[in-house]
Amino acid sequence: MSIEKTKTPHPMRWVPTLYLAEGLPFYAVALVASLMYKSMGVANDNIARWTGLIGLAWVFKPLWSPFLEAASSKKAVVVAFQLIGGVSLGLVAVSLQLPMYFAISIALLGVVAIASATHDIAADGLYIASLSNKQQAEYAGWQGAFYNAAKFITLGGLVYLAGYLEKRLDPAQAWTVIFAIMGVMLVVLGLYHSWALPGTKNTNTEASMRSVFLTLQDVIIDFFKKPGIWLAITFIILFRAAEGQIQTIGPLFLREAKNLGGLGMTTEQVGLAYGTAGTIAFLGGSVLGGYFASWLGLKRALPWLILAMNMPNLVFFFLSTTLPDNISIITTALALEMFGYGFGFVGLILFIMQVVAVGKYQTAHYALGTGVMQLGFVLFKTISGDIQLALGYKNFFIWVLLSAIPVLVMTRFVSFGDSATYGKEDSSSGAPEGMAKTADA
Repeated sequence: MSIEKTKTPHPMRWVPTLYLAEGLPFYAVALVASLMYKSMGVANDNIARWTGLIGLAWVFKPLWSPFLEAASSKKAVVVAFQLIGGVSLGLVAVSLQLPMYFAISIALLGVVAIASATHDIAADGLYIASLSNKQQAEYAGWQGAFYNAAKFITLGGLVYLAGYLEKRLDPAQAWTVIFAIMGVMLVVLGLYHSWALPGTKNTNTEASMRSVFLTLQDVIIDFFKKPGIWLAITFIILFRAAEGQIQTIGPLFLREAKNLGGLGMTTEQVGLAYGTAGTIAFLGGSVLGGYFASWLGLKRALPWLILAMNMPNLVFFFLSTTLPDNISIITTALALEMFGYGFGFVGLILFIMQVVAVGKYQTAHYALGTGVMQLGFVLFKTISGDIQLALGYKNFFIWVLLSAIPVLVMTRFVSFGDSATYGKEDSSSGAPEGMAKTADA
């Protein structure tokens, strides 16, 4: 395949906004939608099940990612799916005023998810095709920072605004405003990127289209022929068993009424706690977790990273047992939760990168590995609401603590190959695209 580059604008003109546009629809679906449905009285099991199923778009995106290589212009694909995602978010806002709002909004969020997952592929491809290896490394920090800035904007600012509006409007009207804002933001970014993004042209689309299916087939066969791959897949899925449940039910527990075993926090308070201290703690934990793994090596660090990953489970067990009213105590506990989550999640990213993805198709196998990672999250997210309703909040958080034991035991049995020395050798061979922002997938 031949890629013809046009004159490339300065990366600071488009890299930050490109990854802001990646993060906005993801967090809208993965986090904001759950809080919106909670405010509108939807039961936890329905929230977890349907928002979990929507997440399958990010699970299966590696299967259609090679076909986007045949597109004549990555820029056109990026802009198109930003506009589709923005319009779909706007339609979600409209749907909240309809009698069958839940079914219609879920369907539209599914469109947002598919558009977002497809956009991720094209955006990462554009980033790689437009920048040299040196530039890719230089702007990776901006890439990750602005992807996570989308979390600060959505889970922090917009959820806080939703709580403010809920005091003055009914929940449907309040959240209509929020989803309309997100839709407008994404459309504006799409229009901006129609001017700001670099252009790359694929001059061999016919040949690449003929060969892409065979290449995809070879990538998948080679992936499943790796020694110990099924044990590694099981490990990746179980790594997210506790997290998939706690990340889904935890915010709903914060919003749940006191007489139903929750903390009775307002939407405004949740947005303030998660969007400020929580986001900062998550980013700090992610950075320190990387240094920790580099210092000890992956094999030695992984059990500790798994324990850190399950710190949120202890935090929510503490909150469900004590039911504190003091917002400072709750915010501190949530910051500790997000720090542990960020610190521990590094272990899974490095395991996929250094163990699963190694070989002929490193980038493609990394994408497949992260698809398996998202599958683990979706599987346990989908059933978490049913389990919580059956057990109640306090017992649910005990169950989640127990859910972390199998993956801890498996660290004794999975093969690490040469990754045990990760961080002690030159790692300049290049990380697969997307590492800077994968932690919330």
